Amino acid sequence: MAKNTHPLALLRTARGMTGVDLAREIRAAAERRGLRSGTTKQRIYKWEVDGVTPDRESQEYIAEVFGVPLENVDVQSWPSWLPDVGVVPLGPASTVPALREALRASMDRSRRTVLSAISGTALITLAGAWATTDAWADVTERVQGKAIGEELVVVLEETSARLTALATQERQHTAPLIDAHLVTVTDLIAEGRYPPALGLRLHALAASLAQTVAWHRFDHGLHGAAGRFWIAGLHSAHASGDHDMGAALLSDLAYQASWRDDPATAAGILTKALSSTTHPAASSLLHLRLARAQAALGERRATLDALHQAERLLSAGEAGDTPAWCSWMSPADLAVDSGRCLLDLGDTTQAHHLIAEGQALLPASRDKTRGIFLAYRAQGHLSRREPEAAAADALEALHLAERIGAPRCVQLVRDLAPAFTPYRTAQGVPELLHAVA
Repeated sequence: MAKNTHPLALLRTARGMTGVDLAREIRAAAERRGLRSGTTKQRIYKWEVDGVTPDRESQEYIAEVFGVPLENVDVQSWPSWLPDVGVVPLGPASTVPALREALRASMDRSRRTVLSAISGTALITLAGAWATTDAWADVTERVQGKAIGEELVVVLEETSARLTALATQERQHTAPLIDAHLVTVTDLIAEGRYPPALGLRLHALAASLAQTVAWHRFDHGLHGAAGRFWIAGLHSAHASGDHDMGAALLSDLAYQASWRDDPATAAGILTKALSSTTHPAASSLLHLRLARAQAALGERRATLDALHQAERLLSAGEAGDTPAWCSWMSPADLAVDSGRCLLDLGDTTQAHHLIAEGQALLPASRDKTRGIFLAYRAQGHLSRREPEAAAADALEALHLAERIGAPRCVQLVRDLAPAFTPYRTAQGVPELLHAVA
């Protein structure tokens, strides 16, 4: 049976809805307005398969079902106004739909194909909407449901912080616990009763947990799921008015785009995100990631300007007020990523020097980052035709990544393997090629 590629069908499937489910939700949307809709699964079929255009009222009900603000509904352009699969539009009530979309998508392994469907254009559009839209008033207060006490929120905050602070080698075992915390927080936001102050903390916790879950999915190569969790975190951060956390989540989406060889999307996202970033350390990290994207695009002057801004801003903030999500940012990261940029631009000697300098500065506690830095240094050695040193660094990175459970770093080393084939007889190269085979 041919796959239904109509935007409504893709969106419906991505949300885990059948035609019957969507028809029921449309009728419910009409009832909330004191009206009636005769929508059935047969009518859904006509829209998705026969190309029939829904009338204005039906399109407005569809928008409500999928959390699209009414001002975004352009009846004449149906179905182009429907959101891209996986991208819940920012809106006053979009936090819970975005969180639940990410959780549903992650739990349903049959949706792997759909999960790869978020386009760069959709992500840049989302970043633009975030940069130009203020947080909505009163969305962090809920006056119905069972009351939520502060003690419960404190327990969730403290436990989540302890889980995410574990060493990388230990964090590989905690992913199910963090997932469960996010499910609980999502349910509390959706169904509990809480005052604005507690609502702000719940939304902030949801943003932080979604970011952690996203990085775990990303490290395991589940890019579609990772993107949806970062988007869900963006909704939560936006609802609480935390601009820097929102910028962090957009920056993570940009990092993912760069990692997947889409630097144009990464640069587009980061340009939007930087327009509303406030803390110097946060701006430093975003400029550094922007430099990585620009270097991959071959834009030398823009890359050097961004690196200069990253260096200038790194130490400009007040001590102790750096957001937790970028508190790890250090001169080691600046040196290595600067070197990686120069490597892309062809300045191999200076690049190798900076990567080695950053490697020496990195704290021993950051094992996963150390593995990635070692892989970068191996690439630098290869660019200088030093296969023995490159093989030693690559093998060390591989063994470290396997020990701590860092599949992304393992893949980074495996991706280097073809570059070693001209040096099959060099010391250490046969061992490396055997290890990655």
